Amino acid sequence: MRNDITIRPETTKDYKDIVSLVLRSFQEGTGYSDGTDIVALIEEIRVSENYIPELSFVAELDGKIVGHFLFSHFPLSKTAEGEHIESKDIVMLAPVSVHADYFHQHIGITMLTLGIQKVREAGFKGITVEGNFRFYNRVGFKTSSEYNIYPTSGYPITEPRCMMCQETFKGSLKGIEGYVVYDMYHNA
Repeated sequence: MRNDITIRPETTKDYKDIVSLVLRSFQEGTGYSDGTDIVALIEEIRVSENYIPELSFVAELDGKIVGHFLFSHFPLSKTAEGEHIESKDIVMLAPVSVHADYFHQHIGITMLTLGIQKVREAGFKGITVEGNFRFYNRVGFKTSSEYNIYPTSGYPITEPRCMMCQETFKGSLKGIEGYVVYDMYHNA
């Protein structure tokens, strides 16, 4: 982990820089998105009841925004088809972007480590994330089925390790179970 990265909640003044960062991050760092769907998801989360402004972060290095990530409320579902369970115990980490000029410099690990601590301090019981398990396992995420939380669509169906969870303290997800259903978002 780096000690020269700071995180702070995003502000409306950051939005233009965030869009630019996200587009380049996904265009240059993935083979599955040009970033426009990710920008749309961020905007969709921001106007939803699930948005948590104090947990939507930018990462800075020497005063420059080098990363963006957010945690939002995410109700689990009773079934794979939906029926959301009303709960504010779980947050979803998504999306996560590192500026393309700073790939492979431990920015992502550092910003997520700092962000996860903020989620813990805010009193949430767990975090879900869908993505590259080789990366997210490095910051404490485990396959979600270990916590009785199951994927329903997308990449995890073919690679279940890509749907992950993290307890914010030992045993905090005990008794919490369900399915990850993204039907509240058009761009997920």
